[in-house]
Amino acid sequence: MTGGGDAPGLNGIIEAASRVLLKNNCEVTGILDGFEGVFTGRTKNITLESVLGMHAEAGTFLGTSNKSKIAGRGDEFQKQFAKMNLDGLIAAGGDGTFKALKELAPDLPIIGVPKTIDNDLQGTEITFGFDTACTVVADAVDSLRSTANAHHRVMVIETMGRTAGWIALGGGLASYADAILIPERPFSRAALAKYLTDAHTKGAPGLVVVVSEAAMAIGEDPIFNEAKNSSTGIRFGGIGERMSRWIEAHSPWEARHVVLGHLQRARHPTTTDRFLTASMGALAANLALSQQWNRAVVYRDGKVLDAPLSDIQGPPREVAPDHRWVKLCLALGIFI
Repeated sequence: MTGGGDAPGLNGIIEAASRVLLKNNCEVTGILDGFEGVFTGRTKNITLESVLGMHAEAGTFLGTSNKSKIAGRGDEFQKQFAKMNLDGLIAAGGDGTFKALKELAPDLPIIGVPKTIDNDLQGTEITFGFDTACTVVADAVDSLRSTANAHHRVMVIETMGRTAGWIALGGGLASYADAILIPERPFSRAALAKYLTDAHTKGAPGLVVVVSEAAMAIGEDPIFNEAKNSSTGIRFGGIGERMSRWIEAHSPWEARHVVLGHLQRARHPTTTDRFLTASMGALAANLALSQQWNRAVVYRDGKVLDAPLSDIQGPPREVAPDHRWVKLCLALGIFI
């Protein structure tokens, strides 16, 4: 089952886990559209032919959902899951998926594979989909720098990143963006205005600023709107447009903004994410085969390992103030 927002590499998890299980003479069932598939009993029989080559595709072969009304439906969930006659569940999802599963069915035999392009889950150093999202950001910076230079503008690129700025930081650093704004480091408007003005005075042809959707200035709140279909009730976004207007008002530059949005989810997975999901999917299957339930597949110290499922539950993992990427930005002269 895949739950929550889609992430590049979900199909790699499905293909790798299915191939290992099928090779060991297991029947593999795919639950369609996340929790909705359990409540409605919608499943798909997975064969080798149906998953071959899926690792290269974006999205998820099984569909997903983050809109299920699940509160108070634990008994119904367990009854519907029991009807499926399954030995256990391999679930690829984020914090919301595992939190919900813990509430709905605390004794469900489960293997968890942490998934989010935001890279902000506890217990694992990297989540699959993150490298692909950073690649989208880096490609955008590389492309938009040419138009920034041609028109002597500042291009502001707004990325995803709810309460953690990993995507903006990773993608911005990889492409040597001129400034990177993340929620963990509220920025000084005066310092940013000076940085932009100094760059103009020194003859920079154009600049590119990468800003996480939840970034904010010192003493201010992030920009968000109410969102009924969101698990948190709010949806961040809008800072890219506001920043471009502010830059025009407080510096010599003309500015434009681009919101990357779901493009960060929709790209086929990078080679790095393919290696990661192949290893994670295979380990998840082997844990299921040996009936080592209630484990999570994580990445630590350069290795794909298993850990207690509780390790990947908790508050978002944020960028530390002294993280090596932050230090590298400062060493390179990137405003952050």
